[in-house]
Amino acid sequence: MFSIYILTYNEELDIAACIESALLSDDVIVVDSVSCDRTVEIAKRYPVRVFEHPFESHGKQRTWMLETIPPKHKWVYILEADERMTPALFQECVQAIQTQQYVGYYVAERVMFMNRWIRRCTQYPRYQLRLLQHGKVWFSDYGHTEREVVDGATSFLKETYPHYTCGKGFSRWIDKHNRYSSDEAIETLQQLKNGSVNWRDLFWGVTEVERRRALKDLSLRLPGRPLIRFFYMYFFLGGCWDGQAGFTWCVLQAFYEYLILLKVWEIQHLPVPSLDVESLDTESLNTERLDVELGGIPNSHIHV
Repeated sequence: MFSIYILTYNEELDIAACIESALLSDDVIVVDSVSCDRTVEIAKRYPVRVFEHPFESHGKQRTWMLETIPPKHKWVYILEADERMTPALFQECVQAIQTQQYVGYYVAERVMFMNRWIRRCTQYPRYQLRLLQHGKVWFSDYGHTEREVVDGATSFLKETYPHYTCGKGFSRWIDKHNRYSSDEAIETLQQLKNGSVNWRDLFWGVTEVERRRALKDLSLRLPGRPLIRFFYMYFFLGGCWDGQAGFTWCVLQAFYEYLILLKVWEIQHLPVPSLDVESLDTESLNTERLDVELGGIPNSHIHV
């Protein structure tokens, strides 16, 4: 058996279904980022442990969770509210943790978008480290998301999990990716300044994770990133065969890339507002002087 952590923030529409899928485990832990909707209220209706912690970043939230909230079992699975645990995946996880060879397992997501599985243009199978031995894996930040730091060997599971990435509507998707693009813009500038492309992993990477991360570092350096991403996903990956949902997905991803570039330009060219303490002090002194000259009558009471 293994414990399941569920990360949430304003997930009142998804949290019930997510918890119900996770109750295959006898230890489910909801870690909420101080939601302002009914997420916590709904979660507490179930036989789960609920904790709240202010959100700083994806990596820090995961690390705080693992270091602060002890699980019942040695192994844990990290689930997000718009994802689901499946019986087949649960059984494979139970079998996988019997071995001592690995400390973590990557699991591929099935992106569910506009009521269908988008298989081609979502780079399926795209893996995330989700099943891990407690105390052997930590997380650091990378752009709007996180990257794992692993003390030991890892492997891959065959079963997948559904990810309802736009289940709360397009407005929520746009709002979320507007926030994400700010973090990605900062990461882009850092990578362009200090990072490099791992060409060996790009062409001869052993795993999909190595190849995808090298491709990500390369994409940051390509001109016309939004157009390149659209053509790559729609034509090269076969998004044109995913119907209207595939076309919409590719358009949204290209828009997201363009939003990142706009945020990069904004950081580089728009001035950062600063508080001029000296000018404020001078203005305050002039105001006090005028009050004295007018016999202590506040300026707000003077009508011209």
